[in-house]
Amino acid sequence: MASEIRRQKLLELVALEPNDAFLLYSLGQECAGLGAPEEALVWYDKAALADPNDCYSFYHKAKTLLDLNRTPEASTTVALGIVRARATGDTKAFSELCTLRDELEDLTN
Repeated sequence: MASEIRRQKLLELVALEPNDAFLLYSLGQECAGLGAPEEALVWYDKAALADPNDCYSFYHKAKTLLDLNRTPEASTTVALGIVRARATGDTKAFSELCTLRDELEDLTN
């Protein structure tokens, strides 16, 4: 119940600030936690468009795609996130995305 209330509050905030990447990302996280992965993917995409330098939208989108057994799309998303992390110098996100890439490679081999 609390998650649904948070989701509603985030929707209200996004209506006021539709390009706030953190709000969009948070809404994706909330939807993922509520078991609405397809909706989460929409919000992760919107967050990445609002702030392409925030690599965690790529990471969590890839994890969600992986949970949906959409491994090729997850791999593509990870690759895009790695490029973005490298370009922005986000070493933590780069490391986490590379680890996820390795996990995906293990799944496909």
